[in-house]
Amino acid sequence: MTRPDTTRPDTTRAAHTTPAHTTPAHTAPTHMAPAHTTPAYTDPADVTPADATQAGTIRVLIADDEPMIRAGVRAVLATDPGIEVVAEAADGHEAVELVRAHRPHVAVLDVRMPRTNGIEAAAEIRRTLPATGVVMLTTFGEDDYILRALGCGAAGFLIKSGEPEELVAGVRAVADGAAYLSPKVAARVVAHLASTGAGAGALAGRRAAARERVAGLTPRERDVLSHLGGGLSNGQIARRLHLVEGTVKAHVSSVLARLGVDNRAAAAVVAHEAGILPPPPAEQR
Repeated sequence: MTRPDTTRPDTTRAAHTTPAHTTPAHTAPTHMAPAHTTPAYTDPADVTPADATQAGTIRVLIADDEPMIRAGVRAVLATDPGIEVVAEAADGHEAVELVRAHRPHVAVLDVRMPRTNGIEAAAEIRRTLPATGVVMLTTFGEDDYILRALGCGAAGFLIKSGEPEELVAGVRAVADGAAYLSPKVAARVVAHLASTGAGAGALAGRRAAARERVAGLTPRERDVLSHLGGGLSNGQIARRLHLVEGTVKAHVSSVLARLGVDNRAAAAVVAHEAGILPPPPAEQR
């Protein structure tokens, strides 16, 4: 009787010991991951190429009320193996719901959609899900919408009739925390802002005002602003200027504060208005 009794408790303890140690080992990482992931993407301006690309494929949501446009956007993005379309929406309301469900890195939104338009959807996404960057798809007749989207925090602006490469570049730039203004969009925005002023000198007046705002920046901040105007991320600017990325981040924050703008896209518009453009990479000179 003694041996069976002695063996049974030992076996019972061994049987209970394994689950006791195994369960926490699997549970801890499950709860720890969100705690580290959420702060890393709180501010898209803080997301570097390493943050977006090392974590894996860039996840994208497409929202447009025209199925053919969605199919076209999906086809273009599919040419980049590092980008995955995880959801499609036919209106802004559905886009917000799907962003909540899938948590993509980037949401590509058409401006004009039923129920909730792209501007309203972008504002809601930026307010409640700041980890998701927003790229707006526009047409040439929607300058006012572009300005409204800029005000609600959209980081990318693309013309639907633009080159397919711009779409891929824009999604990648926004995923990396940069602002991306299609050259055509930047020109339209600057021209439209000028046309809304009074008098024949409106364009010159806006450019002069932009140059005056830029005059308050340090030489290094001007360098950083010029690269913001080129749609570069913090990491890319750091490499161009041979700086530590943390230093670039500090300069970007200072530039936004000194210019009185809320985001990198707005700063990029100021750069274009002031005529500050980044120099070409060394290999292109």
